[in-house]
Amino acid sequence: MKQMFAALALTLAGAAVSGAGELPVAPNGIACLTDYRAWEAVAPSWRDDRGQIRVILGNPTAMKALRSGTRPFPDGSTFAKLAWSAKKHPKFPLATVPDAFAQVEFMVKDGEKFKPTGGWGFARFVGQELKPYGKDASFVQECFGCHTPVKDNDFVFTHLATIP
Repeated sequence: MKQMFAALALTLAGAAVSGAGELPVAPNGIACLTDYRAWEAVAPSWRDDRGQIRVILGNPTAMKALRSGTRPFPDGSTFAKLAWSAKKHPKFPLATVPDAFAQVEFMVKDGEKFKPTGGWGFARFVGQELKPYGKDASFVQECFGCHTPVKDNDFVFTHLATIP
């Protein structure tokens, strides 16, 4: 089951960025990462207000911290959150499946570099063209503001989904 979930996330992630040339950089200097396609799935999620299916992936450093319960997360921990609009499956309308790719977001832990935002750097790249979100580096306050309710989990909402 774990392998199937990871394979689904990787397939969707690869489809989301296929054909991309030079990768963009967010206004705060975080580049759109590509190695996330090989990361493990942390958990799926659904966002009601946006009608989006999301898959959160973690790099090896983040996954080790999640499994061990290490908080705060160590520097180098990085999460990618991929989002798609949702649609009903045409052959099975009880199922909701990904439709158009919406965005990929990153959280990058570097305690010194990103000290004002709890040690986390944030970046968002929108649509198939991976357009950097935000007019300037201050966009991170929008991200960090949403993450402050989970300060006790080092500003990370997602917990490792349990599987047998």
